[in-house]
Amino acid sequence: MPSVCHNERMNLMREIRATPVERGTVALWWMGQNGFLFKTAEGTVVATDLYLTDSCVGIAPDGINLERQVPVLIPPEEIDADVYVCTHSHMDHADPETIGRLRRKDTMMFVGPHRTCEIYRLCGVEDGRMAAVFAGEEIEIRDVAMRATFAMPTDDTDLNHVGYVFTFGDGPRVYMTGDTAACELLGSAARHRPQYMITCINGGFKNLSHDQAALLAADIRPKAAIPCHYDMFPDNSCDPRQFRAALKLRAPEVRYCAPVHGQKVVLET
Repeated sequence: MPSVCHNERMNLMREIRATPVERGTVALWWMGQNGFLFKTAEGTVVATDLYLTDSCVGIAPDGINLERQVPVLIPPEEIDADVYVCTHSHMDHADPETIGRLRRKDTMMFVGPHRTCEIYRLCGVEDGRMAAVFAGEEIEIRDVAMRATFAMPTDDTDLNHVGYVFTFGDGPRVYMTGDTAACELLGSAARHRPQYMITCINGGFKNLSHDQAALLAADIRPKAAIPCHYDMFPDNSCDPRQFRAALKLRAPEVRYCAPVHGQKVVLET
């Protein structure tokens, strides 16, 4: 498994907690796949879909390489998040090993659709610290509002996918597609007027392709689109430059924003 030294990992989590965030903005750090850490101006840290192990190797079908290609920038034990959010129960999003190794006492609430809450429960999270959501529901925790949005399941192992529109205090609204197949109902997230869109682009296993993601960006009309979910596994990857090119063709008014693993990105309203 790719890794970095212990001190570097410790420094990144400490850096995130110590980083000041200006009002009207949100800071994010990409951990790989659909895993992000967001920090608000009030200091709230929200984790999404963290995959911080190599668990998927054990469930890979014969002939499919699901060895992680992204270093584990912060091990689960060192994650210091106030809210832990998942889009669905697939292992590279709601990883039982990652969740089971978290310092759960430091996490205020675990949010996700019902299948994901089953994983939280199996990993020892108490029911009082779980919030189950359906598409269309909104919950608020501290200065973060999370509205679950429609997502089209990609297989029959989990029919309970969601995306989210996050509102970070007085900062921007960010739409995260999560894993989803193409469907015209995805465009319904546009009614919430997100300023940014984080989207899968890899096209493997029925997820949005780079071109389908660009077409969705044309419907959503964010200021910028951020690609993800193309980097983790050799046999489920995509060149993000294809998404950049598709945006120029399909949604030229939408700016392309490519995150770098472990580096801060600031999103403004």
